[in-house]
Amino acid sequence: MALDGCGIICKYILVIFNLIFAVLGFAFLGIGMWLRFSNNTRGIFEIDTLNSSAFVVGVAVLIGLGSVMLIVVAFGDYGACNEKRCALQVFSALLALLAGAEIGFGVVAYSRRYQVGASIAEFYTSMYLLYVKGGGDPAIGVTLTFVHNMLHCCGVTGVKVIELAQQTCPKPDGFFEHLVMPNCPEVIANVFDSKASLVLGIFLGTAALLITALVCAIILMKQLKRVNQEISAYYSTVY
Repeated sequence: MALDGCGIICKYILVIFNLIFAVLGFAFLGIGMWLRFSNNTRGIFEIDTLNSSAFVVGVAVLIGLGSVMLIVVAFGDYGACNEKRCALQVFSALLALLAGAEIGFGVVAYSRRYQVGASIAEFYTSMYLLYVKGGGDPAIGVTLTFVHNMLHCCGVTGVKVIELAQQTCPKPDGFFEHLVMPNCPEVIANVFDSKASLVLGIFLGTAALLITALVCAIILMKQLKRVNQEISAYYSTVY
């Protein structure tokens, strides 16, 4: 009267899935909270005219997404580890909503890739200005360094001689790049436009992973229902 092989596999898949989801959730929530309450960024949220800026919206999305992911993890881990059908039902409903949202956001991001690329470039510019005006905050510096190396660009000007954040720029590949490199806002906008299909694929791939976890949760719930029915039938015959 226990889970069969399929049920056990699904249980451990859910445990691993929730572990990865928890790490990502804590990362998003931590970054969002740091950007919201850091001494260098707190003032932005106190200015009413900036409440609709890409930076403020991006921080709100990070905090909200991280919180939702941790709530999903709480129900998923509790349901899978303790074999509780009620928690797994809530977990499945949340996964279905997240999968639908992933597909919806992916389609919207693909159809409005120009506006989305411009918003991301604006978010980068806000981070850059905070780094420059804040005297070189090391945490923001790490973020800029990661973006610069990933996209092989340098600040908002690209001219290393006058670039205020040149210490975060990547090593130049040739002589010409010792003087001028691509500027990041333009690169970000162009990358999002040219890689729109890849971005859509990432959204759809994430949705597929969520649906896989949803299928595993449904299988596990059916297995637990069968086990409970077998236990009830056993005790009814004994007593």
